[in-house]
Amino acid sequence: MMKNTKTVAVKASGNYDITIGKGLLSNVGEILKGIKKPCRTVIVTDSNVDPLYSDAVIESLEKAGYSADKYVFAAGEKSKNAATFVEILEFLASEKITRSDLLVALGGGVVGDITGFAASCYLRGIDFVQIPTTLLAAVDSSVGGKTAIDLKAGKNLAGAFYQPIAVICDTDTFETLPEKEVACGYAEVIKYGILFEKEFCDSLMSGKCDIDEIVEKCVIFKRDIVERDEFDNGERKLLNLGHTAAHGIEKVSGYSLTHGQAVAVGTVIATKIAENFGICKEGTYREVEKMLEEFNLPTKYDITAEELCEAALSDKKRQSSKLTLVLPEKIGKCVLYDVDVENLKDIFSKAIG
Repeated sequence: MMKNTKTVAVKASGNYDITIGKGLLSNVGEILKGIKKPCRTVIVTDSNVDPLYSDAVIESLEKAGYSADKYVFAAGEKSKNAATFVEILEFLASEKITRSDLLVALGGGVVGDITGFAASCYLRGIDFVQIPTTLLAAVDSSVGGKTAIDLKAGKNLAGAFYQPIAVICDTDTFETLPEKEVACGYAEVIKYGILFEKEFCDSLMSGKCDIDEIVEKCVIFKRDIVERDEFDNGERKLLNLGHTAAHGIEKVSGYSLTHGQAVAVGTVIATKIAENFGICKEGTYREVEKMLEEFNLPTKYDITAEELCEAALSDKKRQSSKLTLVLPEKIGKCVLYDVDVENLKDIFSKAIG
């Protein structure tokens, strides 16, 4: 193992390590040899990531004794659909990939989500590895075992809980990200601070955090929640801070807003709702807004209460006549708050008006 790497162990339905550090792509093969004997691998990636990193990962895998093929799809949220999902499965079948082989998700959240879902379904389940190449995927979607594709009705409506056998996060990959994509990652990073630790928010604002430390801290926050509530029946719902509104915002924008940008706006809306309900003190909304603006994230989007309500009603987190919102009590502590669906339009209207 390379020096200066950080390892976070996850103990869920499948146990695995998250390895964080610089220069890890050239060591993927060696890392995996300690987990799974050399076999056939298929790297699933997108058209943005492929020319940047596929060759390095393939070289590392082959050097360690693995064989490597790849499947590349068009970059973007619009590819996270049933058609791409089935195309991946058909590719695996045409290549005669077996249960003893391995999928490698190389890319951001879209790549990780769809590859994980394919791994969970192909031959009723084969091993897969997450190699996140964006900050957002590193701190959020690559950890915890949620896999999914989008349906026409909304985001992540078809999927499975399916844990990887390893997560390998090379933070050098963040250096090729556009500034907007880095900012989007910080939307999820800030989310963890609002949820769990004000001091973490303060350190982010001071600019004193090293990127490896930021990823490790966020991964530990998420790991602890996942270990206690892997299948999202209670406490894990806290991780949806900002997401109920965000999924609606993404859909209405035609996915011109990224997930991180939508989460930023959704977090502001959630905090405004909390202020309106008297759950948090007045001024918390502005404090959250200021943090997000500091990282060049949007805090408003032109969307109606009707559009938000429609998206929320198709949300997978809805239960009958109730919807659970995640609302801040203060920076560093949030609560789950059930609201009646019939009141939702009015709640959103007051928060965005």
